[in-house]
Amino acid sequence: QVQMVESGGGSVQAGGSLRLSCAAPGSTYRWYGCMGWFRQAPGKEREVVAAIDNAGRRYADSAKGRFTISKDDTKNTLYLQMTGLKPEDTAMYYCASALGTCGGRWSDHSLYNYWGTGTQVTVSS
Repeated sequence: QVQMVESGGGSVQAGGSLRLSCAAPGSTYRWYGCMGWFRQAPGKEREVVAAIDNAGRRYADSAKGRFTISKDDTKNTLYLQMTGLKPEDTAMYYCASALGTCGGRWSDHSLYNYWGTGTQVTVSS
């Protein structure tokens, strides 16, 4: 089992920025497959924010132009740079790792094999 840990969440005002990170400390697992960020707001279903693999990056419409997903393979770390934050971005954010590539299922949470425990992002108006 791979333990993934997110960090970087917090409370910001609308228009602000945050950078989320995701790592698997102490693990020898290498992230060659699809890596993704999901979020879940209270009372809502978990939804994809962005995903990345060697074929490229993909974004949900809500994230396009504001969020950037990236990864550092040398550090086995996944990032999500969020700018222009809105109150509707308030949610628990999770990173996820798949054994396979993103393909056409990058937005499907069932693709992903390992999940972090989440980091809270709160955006006030």
